[in-house]
Amino acid sequence: SMALGVGCSKSNESSDKQAKPNATTQSATETENKTETKTETSDPVKISFLNSKGEIQEQLETMATTFTAENPNITVEVIPCAAGQSPFEMLTTLYAANNAPALAMLDPADVSAFKENLGDLSQEKWVNDTMPGALDSLKADDKIIGFPFAVEGWGLIYNKNVLDEANVDPTTINTTAKLEEAFQKIEANGKSGVIITPADWSLGAHLFTTAFSDQSSNTSDIKKVLEELSTNKANIKDNVVVNGLLDTFDVMKKYNYAKADPLSAAYETNPKQLGEGEVGFWFMGNWAWANIKEFAGDNTNFGFIPVPISNNEADYGNTQLPVATTKAIVLDASQNSTEQQNAAKVFLDWIVYQENGQKGLVQECSIIPAFTNISIEINDPLGKSIQQYIKDGKTSNGVMLSNKHWADVGAAMQKYLGNYSEREELFSTISEYWASGDYK
Repeated sequence: SMALGVGCSKSNESSDKQAKPNATTQSATETENKTETKTETSDPVKISFLNSKGEIQEQLETMATTFTAENPNITVEVIPCAAGQSPFEMLTTLYAANNAPALAMLDPADVSAFKENLGDLSQEKWVNDTMPGALDSLKADDKIIGFPFAVEGWGLIYNKNVLDEANVDPTTINTTAKLEEAFQKIEANGKSGVIITPADWSLGAHLFTTAFSDQSSNTSDIKKVLEELSTNKANIKDNVVVNGLLDTFDVMKKYNYAKADPLSAAYETNPKQLGEGEVGFWFMGNWAWANIKEFAGDNTNFGFIPVPISNNEADYGNTQLPVATTKAIVLDASQNSTEQQNAAKVFLDWIVYQENGQKGLVQECSIIPAFTNISIEINDPLGKSIQQYIKDGKTSNGVMLSNKHWADVGAAMQKYLGNYSEREELFSTISEYWASGDYK
């Protein structure tokens, strides 16, 4: 076990010396044969990596050890984010102390705040192997300044056993009408069609924003729609995809397991209803697998379908699952030497192209990679389902808006879900959000 206490530099130094003798003569000749650019890392280099996903700290430390065994001249120290500190705050503090890590894992929304200090990654090989849309939030001034570390997706999760019993094939559901037919068959078999989690973050940050992701396969078209809403050139009530999504939501409400009291459902109990097979579908994202797994027994027969947005099978949103980069790694170019920056690039390359890097990311960290060249399958069925959508080119650019959108639109959607408001009132509340000028 190589989980070294961070900050105990002594044990890090000793482990670093132990790694040296393993550099066989063969790898020494290999180093000589390597291209010019890589010879800069032939002297021992130490870099640090700020990790903001606490649940994979140990796994990343193990990956760093494996990496050094394969690249004996580079040592990577993984520093965890302090408890209760956001990665944004911690990196800001490290920069102020002139102690910036070579690599830092951030939420994509925070990447551009550090753009003056960050290295340009536009020329890196992995840029060409990145899935469409994954780099959209990681650009500044036409440069790529972030490495997409993790992606997540969301839609209707299904329990295949429940669907099989009702003779429903999820792969054929590509319209609102077909979804309703599936719900009817499941109900006829004594189960509920769907469970809707009434949390404002789920309704406001994922369900409603699906209508924006589904506007177009082109990010600039999506931006244009959002821009027009925010400058009052367009009204949300006139948007065809928004109305189509709400038509589907109306169908979901009708077959909702909790329809007698829709706001009483909860994220804490919904995984049980899906996992134990009381319902066929649940609107949520792949992060929910850990919760579903507790109730699914040995059933791993789960997957995703996109929320349909119309009755026209050819419409873009009916086949595409919204997926977004949810963690990114940035490279410091202001306080780390050229050697350290090159070493950091070697480490990122290793994650994408070397077997142990890929395995560490996908199997040990249980991360869905943003890279289409990685064929290693994640061990969780929801992650597998999303990986399949990525491979098939059936993902849309998951739109992530502000916390105010999640709160305001989430609250409006809760009222609509609970039948405390009609669509007209829902639209006027959402228009208030757009008029507030919060969208940037």
